[in-house]
Amino acid sequence: MPLSDDEKTLLNRLQIKVLRTQRRNRVLEAYYEGEQRVEQLGLAIPPELRRFLTIAAWPGTYADEIAARTTLEGFELPDATEADSELWRIWQANGLDAESKLGQLDAIVRGGSFVVVGAGDADTPDAPSPEGGDDDRERSAEIPLITVESSDEMAVELSPRTRQPIAAAKFYTDDSVAHATLYMPNVTIWLERRNAAWVEVDRNEHDLGVVPVVPLVRGARLSNRDGRSIFTRIISLTDAAARALTNGQVATEALAVPQRHAAGMKPEDFRDKDGNPLPTWEAYFGAVWATQNPDAKFGSFSAADLANFDTIVSLYAKLVSGVSGLPMRYLGQATTNPPSAEGILADESRVIKQVEDFQTALEASYERAMKIAVRIRDGRWDPRMEQLETQWRSAATPTRAQAADAAVKLVQQKIIPREAAWVDLGYSAARRKKFAELFAAEEARDPILEIARALPAQQAAGGPVPADVGG
Repeated sequence: MPLSDDEKTLLNRLQIKVLRTQRRNRVLEAYYEGEQRVEQLGLAIPPELRRFLTIAAWPGTYADEIAARTTLEGFELPDATEADSELWRIWQANGLDAESKLGQLDAIVRGGSFVVVGAGDADTPDAPSPEGGDDDRERSAEIPLITVESSDEMAVELSPRTRQPIAAAKFYTDDSVAHATLYMPNVTIWLERRNAAWVEVDRNEHDLGVVPVVPLVRGARLSNRDGRSIFTRIISLTDAAARALTNGQVATEALAVPQRHAAGMKPEDFRDKDGNPLPTWEAYFGAVWATQNPDAKFGSFSAADLANFDTIVSLYAKLVSGVSGLPMRYLGQATTNPPSAEGILADESRVIKQVEDFQTALEASYERAMKIAVRIRDGRWDPRMEQLETQWRSAATPTRAQAADAAVKLVQQKIIPREAAWVDLGYSAARRKKFAELFAAEEARDPILEIARALPAQQAAGGPVPADVGG
């Protein structure tokens, strides 16, 4: 079936959006990798000395720190006390432990990435089933396929009313052939570029009623739902620091060593005993500093004091710290004393809050993706998924001893149960289940608990109470 005029217009509109995003992404990626080009005023450093360009890699440090603290640990359905094992099975079968981290980092650096949900098939790799057996390949068809996509290849259009995607498209090249996938609420269309036109290859009338694409967005605003990079406010300061560092690099090469000078020299003083001109390096490193010319006078200039470059770079680091919330030690600025555990927590409070806000933005996206995945798997919308909760690892960095001490006190005072303490300590659902089994086995072997469990039955039967029990 050929594309309708509306579908062609929609596809072209989304492709233009992808091309615009690619240009912006190239700049942001350069800042993340520390490979950006810095425009010089041309006053201090001429173009031929651009090889001395030195970059302050603060944007990459900022992005990596936020990404490292953003870790999803599970999904919890209403009225449940543990992460749902089936939802987590879907998550892990698609390798989202690692893939979600990539998508989150792209959202931090570029402002957004995407999660695409589709039907699984027999070719989709899957983790072995808990029951084992040889039917893992068949089981994989029951698990929806969830992938994380880059904004270099994908774009969406949002409904002005619901703020949810009403269309999306992915553009990519495989074996020198341009491909596109157009996602709409009730149909997905696969296309190839042939003779400068998009030709439909296949389509799937899935009748989901929603676009199976979910944006992962950082820094969205009412005026910009596509999000913005975390670098936006520190790019100019990073460039300023790079210019100062580059000036310092040139000054180190040219002025850090005292420069010598000679006056009253004649052309023949720069020739060897055979009358040949001296090489420049030989003349500089000593050949002319001893001469029979009585009019020659020698001296040296003072070496330049480079401390001013440290001062200006430290100033820019403080400004970046003030804008980003990163502690100064993350920007290469040493503190006088090693920070205490309480000091670390206070120092990182703004970073922690940024991560928690980012997690809140991601929650709605991941929960919507899992809701669509369950719809694809079961063929119906599960009303319980409307109250799905996402579990996150703590964004703070308390010491292990601090966390354990707090957990022990909360359990001893019966503020939280033992299982809740395991969650606070960051243990996974699988390890918490194993802990519960180990504790149950240990309690079953405890002779005192065994006697205590037997007491009610013995008392009801009128039997004697063991002598070592009671007062």
